[in-house]
Amino acid sequence: MIKILFIGDIIGKYGRKICREALTELSRQLNPDFILANGENASHGYGISEKVYQELLEMGIDSLTTGNHVWDKKEIIKNMEKFSRLVRPANYPEGVPGKTFMVLEKNKIRMAVTNLLGRTFMPPMDCPFQAMDKLLPVLQKEAKIIIVDIHAEATSEKTAMGSYLDGKVSAVVGTHTHVMTADNRILPNGTAYITDIGMVGSQDSIIGMSKDQILKRFLTGMKDKFEPAEHGPTLFNAVLIEVDEKTGKATKIEKIIKTA
Repeated sequence: MIKILFIGDIIGKYGRKICREALTELSRQLNPDFILANGENASHGYGISEKVYQELLEMGIDSLTTGNHVWDKKEIIKNMEKFSRLVRPANYPEGVPGKTFMVLEKNKIRMAVTNLLGRTFMPPMDCPFQAMDKLLPVLQKEAKIIIVDIHAEATSEKTAMGSYLDGKVSAVVGTHTHVMTADNRILPNGTAYITDIGMVGSQDSIIGMSKDQILKRFLTGMKDKFEPAEHGPTLFNAVLIEVDEKTGKATKIEKIIKTA
């Protein structure tokens, strides 16, 4: 049985600190075969820089998925070859730089990781369902175990993707909303599913960001750039997925919530 630890959206410097401390303990306790994380908010809440990318890999993370903030740090566009273990959403139009999937291999076990971006309440994008139709035959040739991160706002869209890919991939996990959902389960045809893994960052925040700035927007309607909250009680959200390496079917998906 293969164990995969998938970490929710890591928010800024404080989130990276929390992640480093949690992984020191969890790697020893759980002994996961692969560690994945969503890293699109890892550099001060917006995008990911090369320095932060390297920092996360040094923690033991094998691959990073992204989302709508993937291009916020312009250096990633110019130097995408340096981000060899980062996956960008597969439903960007053709010609966009970066990997739409990657294959990890340990102890002769191969696992493919891909990333999709939702369209409901999100920037215009190609259809994620049709993108998976095109990509799935490629992934199935590469690996028996396939993990999909659907980075989307609407719970309905994420749930629909879970149903659409049930039995075709090992797991469909949601990211982006930063609030862990309580619907982790194995779908009827053997795909592990959760609508949102949650986040790694400050509990004394609103989705990892400063409460004052977000409350100001709700109260006044005036836009202001949100800053990550970098103080107070900590929150680490992840899921542990167990997959039969012979069939590619998931047998378990368990929420991990660490607070301090």
